[in-house]
Amino acid sequence: MDFATYVDHVRRDGRLLAATARGDLTAAVPSCPGWIVGDVVEHVAQVYEHKIQCTLLQAEPDPWPPAWPADRDPVAWFADAHDRLVAMFEERGHAAPSATWWPPDQTVGFWARRMAQETAVHRVDVQLGLGHATPVDPDLAVDGIDEVLAVFLAGDWSEAPADGCSGQRAAVAAGGRRWIVSLQPQSVEVAEGDAGDRPVEATVEGSPSDLLLWLWGRAPDERVERHGDPETLALLRGRLVLATQ
Repeated sequence: MDFATYVDHVRRDGRLLAATARGDLTAAVPSCPGWIVGDVVEHVAQVYEHKIQCTLLQAEPDPWPPAWPADRDPVAWFADAHDRLVAMFEERGHAAPSATWWPPDQTVGFWARRMAQETAVHRVDVQLGLGHATPVDPDLAVDGIDEVLAVFLAGDWSEAPADGCSGQRAAVAAGGRRWIVSLQPQSVEVAEGDAGDRPVEATVEGSPSDLLLWLWGRAPDERVERHGDPETLALLRGRLVLATQ
């Protein structure tokens, strides 16, 4: 997915999030226990502000967060931050430098992808608070699945080892793509493609939107198809919970 498409998704999902939130800022958000719609709106506004500062300062802003005005209207704040974020993307372009938490990619392009996914998932949260959520765009959702697995889940887990993990493998599939997740005691390995000669212990698959939301803990197990070893599925879910906090 190219940079302009990510920015377009930020623009469209952000506008839909704001329009939906105006319906009732006090509604409980079932996918974010303890939060109301206004909390989600403020959270995303703060996330936008942070990415803007990462780019302007070329460093992680510190201290963070600042003392936000207590009486600011959440939707007005969100709309303003959203407009400034989109403008920054359009003015700087994908290759411009920016401080990010992902060492391999220190560009504005990283934030365009991340904010497209952030906005889509939280747009769903706000819609769920008001009663009905529309699916995430299928191409964006497939890209988001790849992001969750390759950026958030894969890597070194030596600071949070899992005794139950011993190399179990789970396949994750949606939208014509398939990832193999290998659960090691102190790491998670993710590779896209088939499983090779060794069968997987479990499989999770579904529509791109449902699977993306399941990975982020926004959709129940019933929304996806799960097959195979229950322990492997539980271990995968446990790693996802920690990876997506």
